[in-house]
Amino acid sequence: MNNFAEYGLAVPEILLPKDKDLKTWCVIACDQFTQDISYWENAEKATCGKPSTLNLILPEVYLSSADKAERLKKIRLAMNSYLKDGVFDSPKNEFIYIERKTAFGRVRKGLLCAVDLDSYEWKPFSKSLIRATEATIVERIPPRKEIRKGAPIESPHIMLLVNDPERLLVERAGEAAKKNAPVYSGDLMLESGSITGWSLSSEGELSLVKDSLGKLKAKNTDSDGSTFMFAVGDGNHSLATAKAVWDEYKAELKSLGKSDEEIASCPVRYALAEIVNIYDEGLTFEPIHRVVLGADKDELEGFLKDKMNASVSFAKDQSELEKEVASSGGNFGLVYTAAGKTSYVLCKTSVKELLVSKIQPVLDEFLKGKDSCEIDYIHGSGEVFRLGAKEGNVTLLLPPVAKDSFFATINKTGPLPRKSFSMGEASEKRFYLECRRLF
Repeated sequence: MNNFAEYGLAVPEILLPKDKDLKTWCVIACDQFTQDISYWENAEKATCGKPSTLNLILPEVYLSSADKAERLKKIRLAMNSYLKDGVFDSPKNEFIYIERKTAFGRVRKGLLCAVDLDSYEWKPFSKSLIRATEATIVERIPPRKEIRKGAPIESPHIMLLVNDPERLLVERAGEAAKKNAPVYSGDLMLESGSITGWSLSSEGELSLVKDSLGKLKAKNTDSDGSTFMFAVGDGNHSLATAKAVWDEYKAELKSLGKSDEEIASCPVRYALAEIVNIYDEGLTFEPIHRVVLGADKDELEGFLKDKMNASVSFAKDQSELEKEVASSGGNFGLVYTAAGKTSYVLCKTSVKELLVSKIQPVLDEFLKGKDSCEIDYIHGSGEVFRLGAKEGNVTLLLPPVAKDSFFATINKTGPLPRKSFSMGEASEKRFYLECRRLF
């Protein structure tokens, strides 16, 4: 697996289902629709009782549910059952080039690989090959470890960004891969578009990928000798969890006297991830909005106005609020409902940098000591307005995120605040599809 070690990658041993009905097999990332249990109920109906990656994950909407322990038990049983009962084809060592057409008509290109967790670090100001783009919430790692630790298989929703304006890696790999027949192709459930994947496994194809990685490494190496190869775009906490599990298991292997070679080749050292070029036309950066539950709307509005030095006015409707917020990186909106009337509040600030980096600490300060209040992070403006129409909620509509100078910003200032941006709308997130043996 270590023939790509100098780039923080490896060629994974991929498991694909024998039944390529992707509409029932694939399901969206577990950290989506955290306030919409109906989505996950519909996803369960859509699987029609067939083998599905839905049975291999714990959607975060259920993290606090009373039956969480039973759900975790069923996940482990499903993993073992799928391996034992012949759900998968024989494993194959390969990269997979992916084209995902979303419901919005965009086509996002990607390259599925294995990430070397020893080449990744989420802590601020790291000089590792693979770095976090957002602050990691350490408290979110333990519940994810319950699923990964000792798990027989994994399936990815992690996406890595590569700084590749010349399109040397993903696009070039795609040109070679598409000379082969697809290894899978089909529609995704709940009107989420379609996906097709092509294998890269021959000596010539792997050499091409390695050549591209070498050129990228040279272009992304700083004067101090450090190289910023990849930034975690989606699934930062999943990757941080994988690293935590590996660090513990590595220590265990060392205590058992395992050789350096055995440790280096251990499957747990790696995590599946999809590489996406930040300059891909099919990749959009969307803000991750906020909803504060249980807050006094007037108190929160006044607090934000004061701390953000904002001027406040009312928009006439959703459309006007979205337009005004999008017109400036320093504008944000508030949506709340009282006595059956929904208000759309426009807040204008003079902030020039990424607004979320300023507003998140203010929200943290407001919520400190308020046990009756809770914050959640939501994808898509539709959810902002849907949740804002419920009394007791205050939603924050944040401005779009520019991806120019993205890598330079992370390299200079370290990770952004947690949940700063999203790559695409909620339904455009990576679906679980490919799997790999783990423990």
